[in-house]
Amino acid sequence: MSQNTVSVVDLFSIGIGPSSSHTVGPMRAAIAFVDSLGAAEPARVKVELRGSLAATGVGHGTDRAVLLGLVGYTPQTASADVAPVPGEEIPSTGRIGGPERSLDYEVVFDATPVAEHPNCLIFSAWDAGGAALAEGAEYFSVGGGFILDRPGMEAKAGESGITTTYDTPVIPFEFHSAAELMRLCSEHGLSIAEVMRANEEALHGWVVVRDHLDRVWDVMQECVARGLKSEGTLPGGLNVTRRAPRLHRLLTAEYEASTARGLDAMEWVNLYALAVNEENAAHGQIVTAPTNGAAGIIPAVMHYCRDFTDGFTPVRAREFLLTAAAIGVIIKTNASISGAEVGCQGEVGSASSMAAAGMCAILGGTPQQVENAAEIALEHNLGLTCDPVGGLVQVPCIERNAIGGVKAINAARLAKLGDGTNIVTLDDVVETMAATGRDMMTKYKETSMGGLAVQLGLPVNITEC
Repeated sequence: MSQNTVSVVDLFSIGIGPSSSHTVGPMRAAIAFVDSLGAAEPARVKVELRGSLAATGVGHGTDRAVLLGLVGYTPQTASADVAPVPGEEIPSTGRIGGPERSLDYEVVFDATPVAEHPNCLIFSAWDAGGAALAEGAEYFSVGGGFILDRPGMEAKAGESGITTTYDTPVIPFEFHSAAELMRLCSEHGLSIAEVMRANEEALHGWVVVRDHLDRVWDVMQECVARGLKSEGTLPGGLNVTRRAPRLHRLLTAEYEASTARGLDAMEWVNLYALAVNEENAAHGQIVTAPTNGAAGIIPAVMHYCRDFTDGFTPVRAREFLLTAAAIGVIIKTNASISGAEVGCQGEVGSASSMAAAGMCAILGGTPQQVENAAEIALEHNLGLTCDPVGGLVQVPCIERNAIGGVKAINAARLAKLGDGTNIVTLDDVVETMAATGRDMMTKYKETSMGGLAVQLGLPVNITEC
């Protein structure tokens, strides 16, 4: 039978920067559109980028991602070295080739939003003889790299926001809220990670899930390692200098020379988050966790656990990710992880909440303490706007990941010191986040038309000089 759910495999995916909703999602939409044509081979494709995809599309590399997807690249196979390279101006019409095909294209930017969602792509295609293969095919990038076609979006409107369907036996522990998750843990004597593992085994089999989780952790560590040694300026025109390599040198020297540790650990958390998000801003390979704009938080906290807690084994890393994913499922099901839909509270807030839960779990927290940790972290990101300067995932996005990582650690430790009781529940905060996102003015939701993006007086679509 068919069951709607979100899997850890979907929530933590390996892809390219700088944005899950504006880069990974549109690339997947382009791939899905070509696949929908069946055996028909497109010779010319027109794509309209609507709403937020148009407002910040150039800075996020949306046009590049769509074109690469149309000719056969995937988020796993594309890289910053593939032409057109990040920061390169892309003509609105032209021709592009890739591993599967070459075609003529037209890209139209239209900031007028489609009613159902601010991230919409509309595809049309013609064959070599000029015959129409498809016209007006709509896809929506709904956050975290997840996509929906028009029928999927219409179905979602009547359901809970879950966006992935698996033809599998019913998962053993279905939950859509933190309250339901807590009840399952209590009734069956299971941890949150154990509940998630049982569900994932039903969806994919444990070997597939285990290998995916291990690969996710490996890629996170590889991303940090690259970020610590990659010097230079980030693409896009803001001329933001990478800080992670210099900060790494300073911290290494100070750490070796000092006997008083103090808040050294927090400095390293900042460093790890900066390293990941600078790689993301450079269109490098990262883990969407749960979005690219917030991709540095969970790796930073996991590195903290690796370096500053005892016994952080691969088994512990899987426990961290499974626990974090359970919180991500609840947030995505009942609110959103899309900055264009609810602001940065849905990205940095969600990632911070997930990381706090994962860390609290590996510290030995009860399910109630883990839920409390997730609630604390998300509660203190409520109302956070998404205002990328110049339409780029750089300022203030990179630093927000560092702050979000530190918040997650503080929330995990604070919850672990308590008994798991709380006046405000995670469900309360998630519902509040959804309501806040609905009430938030559009200009504060990934349009670069409000907040810091406007305060600095920089144009949305900055191009390289």
